[in-house]
Amino acid sequence: MVGLKTSDYNFDLPKELIAQDPLPDRSASRLLVMDRQTGETSHHIFKEIGSFLRPGDCLVLNNTRVIPARLLGVKEDTGAAVEILLLKRREKNVWEALVKPGKKLRPGARVRFGDGRLTAKILAVQEDGNRLVEFFYEGIWEEILDSLGQMPLPPYITHKLQDKNRYQTVYAKFDGSAAAPTAGLHFTQELLEKVQAMGVELAYVTLHVGLGTFRPVKVDNVLEHHMHTEAYQVTQEAADKINRTRENGGRVICVGTTSCRTVESAADENGRLEACSGDTDIFIYPGYRFKVMDGLITNFHLPESTLVMLVSAFAGREHVLSAYAEAVRERYRFFSFGDAMFIR
Repeated sequence: MVGLKTSDYNFDLPKELIAQDPLPDRSASRLLVMDRQTGETSHHIFKEIGSFLRPGDCLVLNNTRVIPARLLGVKEDTGAAVEILLLKRREKNVWEALVKPGKKLRPGARVRFGDGRLTAKILAVQEDGNRLVEFFYEGIWEEILDSLGQMPLPPYITHKLQDKNRYQTVYAKFDGSAAAPTAGLHFTQELLEKVQAMGVELAYVTLHVGLGTFRPVKVDNVLEHHMHTEAYQVTQEAADKINRTRENGGRVICVGTTSCRTVESAADENGRLEACSGDTDIFIYPGYRFKVMDGLITNFHLPESTLVMLVSAFAGREHVLSAYAEAVRERYRFFSFGDAMFIR
């Protein structure tokens, strides 16, 4: 069946189109608007997003905050440089983490960071090679992490980020992500207020984004891909706004694939939401029937990634790959700090 081979989601992307730095003005990104029924496209600037929204629509935004999860330290016994990337908190001071180089960080190994205010001990190696790491410190964890940690930018971004806040949405609220919900990076506070003033609801949900989001699919058959799990929460207020929008005939427009995965995980078979929280490993690829989402604001994604598959499930693989080819021809900027797409 077409669309179930990973290679069906490959496309040519010149390296120079991978955005290395955020634009000075968040909302000055370009915006490719696509009709998912016809595949028709038009070109705009992101701050014009309001022209494509209607009173009674609801934007669903992911208010997770990225933590400065990349810690650079040294092994206590040898002084060798090591890197620990925090993925998920298991208990108060124990985290699941990626480590480099793995050979040096066996159970029992100890690591020191910065001026020694933070130390760590490797507790165990998990099946997938991730480590369980226990941290030791005095004071407030968030403050220590903020002073010693770096933003965990994706590997395709090689420039150093000058301002940590540019890898956060302006509405980021709850700590927990190892990566930003990047579609939201285009919104300024002013733009959000503008769309609200025209009668568009804003519903905030939380999904803590894991690094697995960016990993290309390594198997040939899409169905064999194993999705990572991510923690999410939907408040009663958000559920009520989304349900009300659907009842009144408005559109539920997700800002980013993470907001989409949250509402699609949380909804019942009829697309109705209640307050809830949990872990989701939902994998959306062509053939999936959307229960809640009517529109999607998203960035341009990695070839052969689960995100391109999700977008293709919503708008059709041919339409998506054709729009991506057009974006390449028009020299759009790709990935986290790149331009945006509105699929309606």
